[in-house]
Amino acid sequence: FAVNDSPYAGRDGDKVQSRVIRDRLEREAETNVAIRVTESAEKDAFEVAGRGELQLGVLIETMRREGFELSISRPRVLYRDGPNGREEPYETVVVDVDDEHAEAGDIVAIAGLTKATVSNTIADPGLTQPLRARPIDPPTLAMTIAVNDSPYAGRDGDKVQSRVIRDRLLREAEGNVAIRVSETAERDALEVAGRGELQLGVLIETMRREGFELSISRPRVLYRDGPNGREEPYETVVIDVDDEHSGTVVEKMAQRKGEMTDMRPSGGGKTRLTFSAPSRGLIGYHGEFLSDTRGTGIMNRLFERYGPYKGPISGRQNGVLISMEKGEAVAYALNMLEERGILFISPGEKLYEGMIIGENAKPQDLEVNPLKSKQLTNFRASGPKDESIRLTPPKRMTLEQAIAYIQDDELVEVTPRSIRLRKRHLDPHERKRQSRRSEAA
Repeated sequence: FAVNDSPYAGRDGDKVQSRVIRDRLEREAETNVAIRVTESAEKDAFEVAGRGELQLGVLIETMRREGFELSISRPRVLYRDGPNGREEPYETVVVDVDDEHAEAGDIVAIAGLTKATVSNTIADPGLTQPLRARPIDPPTLAMTIAVNDSPYAGRDGDKVQSRVIRDRLLREAEGNVAIRVSETAERDALEVAGRGELQLGVLIETMRREGFELSISRPRVLYRDGPNGREEPYETVVIDVDDEHSGTVVEKMAQRKGEMTDMRPSGGGKTRLTFSAPSRGLIGYHGEFLSDTRGTGIMNRLFERYGPYKGPISGRQNGVLISMEKGEAVAYALNMLEERGILFISPGEKLYEGMIIGENAKPQDLEVNPLKSKQLTNFRASGPKDESIRLTPPKRMTLEQAIAYIQDDELVEVTPRSIRLRKRHLDPHERKRQSRRSEAA
């Protein structure tokens, strides 16, 4: 517990001095034997020990209502040195609840568990053998979620700080056993692992609607070292598709290193296909699958096992069109760029240097100027007039499609109002330096 030293300290409460906070905590420790207050090495800070997050949370809420302003750190477990090394506290919890109904005297809440998961067994104190827990499928994909550092950061959302993003992800990991959050070597970035791009996409979409601004990297597969070398996760893919589209699905799954294990008619002109495919090959396939089957196919995926590495899988073959200027897109310039490839933007959209505005028809990346306007002269122009320009509707990507589309040197900028694609390094000279380093490595 520390003094609130933010720029807005003292505006909401009237009890902000360290002396007042110390007296309140000492009075609490006198009446509550489970609370212990000690001085901290930090200035104007105190360490408060209690029996679980619930008890400490009640104390914080009580002080907040009394007019205190505090800065609270993340709770930590109090270990001790035992005869066999470091020891941590264990607790016995007894719960007696009949269905969803409770009467006076029944226990309906559990307090004191520092970390509770779905595998915990709550039973009689005399029972020492826990119930056999159902195994939880391990995460198969991971991506880096970082602070949005684009030139337009902070214009759409109000939650842009790394501390706020970290707290939100840690809260998600507490309630979602399939999510794992870890620190990265990059500044203001966290690695989030889950069971596929769909689950991670749902998490990012939820945070986007809550007002967060994020930068998302390309998903990568979580490998592990096996007895015969590197291993990667495999998934069982069950597909129900019309008979006329089964050949296309089999061909596409073969390109993604999937092996067919079963094929049988399911009735009604449909075929059920079962594949064993590496998770790496399934990234971004769901949208392509719906297009190939005209929206009539159904695909289910389930983690199967870790198996041998399947080798390289071909990804995106085309390069991208990169904006070299900052400003609003001009219809005249976009009309000239349509012959270069497929555009992702419309006239009037705000762009910045390093932002991806389209897909190049060739394998190389191409830097273009979408802000170029028609030169005004005294001569009659022979080309089309601005009002006669008819542009092809741009290709709009969903969040899942954008995450699957980008390469390792690209990011997805996610805000409450827009989804943009960009290069990891916005400066073209920095991109060339990083490209040379990767080639040398």
